[in-house]
Amino acid sequence: MLTLDPQMTVGDFVRQRPSRARVFENLQIDYCCGGKLTLNHACEKRGMEVVDVLRQVEACDATTDSQEIVDADAMTMTELADHIESTHHAYLRSELPRLDAMTEKVTRVHGDKDKRLYRMRDAFVALKAELEPHMMKEERILFPIVRQLDASQSRPEFHCGNVANPIRQMEHEHEQAGLALATLNETTDGYTAPEWACNTHRALLDSLAKLEADMHQHIHKENNVLFPKAIQRNNESGLREI
Repeated sequence: MLTLDPQMTVGDFVRQRPSRARVFENLQIDYCCGGKLTLNHACEKRGMEVVDVLRQVEACDATTDSQEIVDADAMTMTELADHIESTHHAYLRSELPRLDAMTEKVTRVHGDKDKRLYRMRDAFVALKAELEPHMMKEERILFPIVRQLDASQSRPEFHCGNVANPIRQMEHEHEQAGLALATLNETTDGYTAPEWACNTHRALLDSLAKLEADMHQHIHKENNVLFPKAIQRNNESGLREI
């Protein structure tokens, strides 16, 4: 049985058991971009009792089928990079153009009823502009480095020096994406439809909620699982240190 230590980071809680993400989602505790905070610190920020949160984590551990969610920590770095590309990147490439059209339409038609829709639209445009080149950089630069590290038994040479350099940039971009997601959530009352919302508006809010949930899983798998493994592997004996 895993020990529940409140001094462990929130990201490590989810890394140990991916199903715990549901608990943190429900409590609005950030386990992806904010996953490096200890559970104690995260609870303090949210004004919550850590004991109560630990009870919910224990209940989740006791009732959740561990096979329902992908165990990113059990994958090799290559497997995880492949999974992120085929699952989360593929989802974003399909969903971002659709949401772009929907946010534009809903804002144009209903912006006079709720001025916050203009902020929602701006936040989505910023998120899309951040994610599209971000995915390209991961697929063309960082993930090939990760795969080389995974397969190497010698001293790989990288044009960027240490793998930590592109990782720092990706984490910074994750933080920017997290800010945009927070604005989307705030300007839509947590994706709650107003009484006057049309079907397109309601469908948009449902899709934005799914986008946020997917992004949280996506960033968690990178920030708290793939990136630390890549840095550790780079720094292991026999591999090149910068």
